[in-house]
Amino acid sequence: MCLGVPGEIIEINESMGTVKIGDTQIKVGLDLVSPVRVGDFVLVHAGFAVQVIDPHEASLTWELIKELAINEHN
Repeated sequence: MCLGVPGEIIEINESMGTVKIGDTQIKVGLDLVSPVRVGDFVLVHAGFAVQVIDPHEASLTWELIKELAINEHN
């Protein structure tokens, strides 16, 4: 199963961006979602932002990921 993780773009430098995922910041390729802006939310998979999503959808996705993690440990 593949999983895209939501994060917020906090910096853009040409075709690369820095995305904040929780307390972590990672560099991702932006070629698949161009054009994007700082503040946009994206789904990240395999080092690339693969889709722009709205903040509400990002929040719902994180809640589902947390729920899956809790259920896996029970």
